[in-house]
Amino acid sequence: MLIPIRCFSCGKPVGHLHQEYLERLERGESGKKALDAVGLERYCCRALFQGHVDLIDAAAEFKKG
Repeated sequence: MLIPIRCFSCGKPVGHLHQEYLERLERGESGKKALDAVGLERYCCRALFQGHVDLIDAAAEFKKG
C-alpha cells in the first residue's frame, strides 16, 4: 500500500526517499539513476523501491459500510 518507513531486510530508513524517487522517474530518469541519486546502494533497499506497487487507490474502493 504505502512505502515502508524502513527496509524490511537491513532496517535502513527509506520512507523519506520515495517522493524524490518518484519525481525523478517522472522527469524521465532511468530507475538505476534515480536510485543512485537518492542514495540507495543496498540491493535490498533498491528491490523494495522497484518492487513497490501503489495499491492505496484500489483499496479505497472497498469501503466498509
